[in-house]
Amino acid sequence: MTTTPAPISTDLQAPAVNDTTLSPSTGMDAVTLRVGDLEKMSAYYSNALAMEPLEESARGAEVHRVLGRGTTPLVKLVSTPDLPGVDRTQAGLFHTAFLFEDKTSLAATVAHAAQNTNSTFVGSSDHLVSQAFYFTDPEGNGIELYVDRARSEWTHSVDGEVQMDTIYLDPNKFLERHLKQDVLADTAFEPGIVGHVHLQVGNIPQAREFYVDALGFEPSLSSMPGVLFAAAGGYHHHVAMNTWNSRGAGPRAASLGLGDVAITVPGREDLDALVARLSNRGLDYADDGRSVRLSDPWGTQVTLAIGTSSIDETLAR
Repeated sequence: MTTTPAPISTDLQAPAVNDTTLSPSTGMDAVTLRVGDLEKMSAYYSNALAMEPLEESARGAEVHRVLGRGTTPLVKLVSTPDLPGVDRTQAGLFHTAFLFEDKTSLAATVAHAAQNTNSTFVGSSDHLVSQAFYFTDPEGNGIELYVDRARSEWTHSVDGEVQMDTIYLDPNKFLERHLKQDVLADTAFEPGIVGHVHLQVGNIPQAREFYVDALGFEPSLSSMPGVLFAAAGGYHHHVAMNTWNSRGAGPRAASLGLGDVAITVPGREDLDALVARLSNRGLDYADDGRSVRLSDPWGTQVTLAIGTSSIDETLAR
């Protein structure tokens, strides 16, 4: 008997709305990718990451397809075959990070990804707050598969920054210890969410002005060269912005790759506070009542919406 996986929760309650920062209950939603070969990419996310196609629709020449686990959308693929390919020196996606409930769920997903001939394994690391495995999909989009350590195990510097590191994590030993055949056989029924999105940007100060000052994330680690980690509710990071490959990059040209970064907030009052921040800074946005949509300084679309999107809402985004 199979069951629909329950969503992973951050176990945080939303306090009164803060005018300058996002709610502690802020989270991430399904990421949108523009793809050149919809069937190949759909097969990859289905087979390598154990997702299932949930729904699709056509918008003119575009086909939008949502994939996920159970009823939880994790990625939307938009068929746009006439666009140029991903340019890793430009602003856009560094990786989408999929968070799993425990090490057995992570191990099963990593095993699927490692066995897929269209996967490129990039590496694995212990980040102190998490353990992570990195891949690249067939069209050059970065992927992180990870599990968090308990927050009680995280450490902070004297100035409050979350302590993170990049320590080698032996993938074979991890799989030997945590891979279970019954979970491997039913990986698609193990819950997962988008835990964070890591972006490529042209410069860090401008990224901070947008993602921290305007959107309302709080810096969680800013002392590492060329990168800023930011989060809501004390998480290690919901978004990260680096210039490792993209220093000095200008606005994005239309291309395959990242189409939308989706962020969830608890209620309309959170969007009202956001709109006030955006208006005070003279930033353009679109507000449809349930969501606020705008672009970062490099043309990456960001959508903040009330609650985790349903399959139909993800499809319509």
